Amino acid sequence: MPITDIDRLIQMLAKLPGLGPRSARRAALSLINNPDAVMRPLALALTTAADNVKACSICGNLDTTETCAICTDTRRDGLLICVVEQVGDLWALERSATYSGHYHVLGGVLAPLDGIGPDDLAIDALVARAKNSDVTEIILATSATVDGRTTAHYISERLEGFVAKITVLAHGIPVGGELDYLDDGTLAAALRDRHTV
Repeated sequence: MPITDIDRLIQMLAKLPGLGPRSARRAALSLINNPDAVMRPLALALTTAADNVKACSICGNLDTTETCAICTDTRRDGLLICVVEQVGDLWALERSATYSGHYHVLGGVLAPLDGIGPDDLAIDALVARAKNSDVTEIILATSATVDGRTTAHYISERLEGFVAKITVLAHGIPVGGELDYLDDGTLAAALRDRHTV
């Protein structure tokens, strides 16, 4: 039985994170039922993004220009660099509206078992930025996983002597979190990273 255009659409949608076969079918049906309001504008937006979006030559963020809007924003604190694993992490920090420095996207974490080493990430570019700038603090905002912590440790060793202050994000109890529902690792991190009131 040949694959129809509808089947192909469902298969492509199912490749997106968070969309399984059922969700992809519902999304496809919604698109097909709204061709002028949703489907055609979405197709145009996808084509435009595919043609124009690229990684920033400085930090690795995604934008339509060679240097992203964050790197060219003169209101941001050029003395701070926050190191993140992926662009999605950068976007999450931007949504929080609590950080006003610059960023550096690694492109992942060190994962020797998966064959991902230092040369596969943008670590050399980060070290070069630290050497050739007036940056006073680098914030290592990697995940609280074994690979994330290993990556942060490796980067801190590579940056030693090039920047005055290297920090990591605090880990612990989320706002609104109840102790009874938290895992042991989160509780341990919260106790370890406690501070004076």
